Amino acid sequence: MKYQHLKPALAVCLILLSGAAYSVIGGKPRKMQTIPTGTWGGTSIRLEIDGSTATIEYDCANGTITGPLRLDRNGKFSLQGTHVREHGGPIRMNEERKGEPARFSGWTDGKKMTLTVTLANSNQDVGTFTLVHGQEGRIRKCR
Repeated sequence: MKYQHLKPALAVCLILLSGAAYSVIGGKPRKMQTIPTGTWGGTSIRLEIDGSTATIEYDCANGTITGPLRLDRNGKFSLQGTHVREHGGPIRMNEERKGEPARFSGWTDGKKMTLTVTLANSNQDVGTFTLVHGQEGRIRKCR
């Protein structure tokens, strides 16, 4: 047994090599991450993320997203919430502003975001927006 002292080193090498092979083959996906909190802005949109909820302000609409605001390992997301249409002019007494279920999907790298809003019941596309983290956005409310 002249190589007995090499067994612990050999065991460590095998463990390290198996771990390297596992990560090369594909490995374990990253832990789920969430969309960074704060203000995200773009043309005709502002998104405010606070913990596990988000509020959205558009030119002639608003919305909410209920969390958790998770991303997959590629930075993609598909979230549920509500979209509320607005209109110009005075608001009538007892006027109800009913929201519609909406899907908010897209991608972010933590600095930029592409957001597509789709009404869930009719599958109508509200729009696709490009947002930047830390920007206020440019909103012109409908009149």
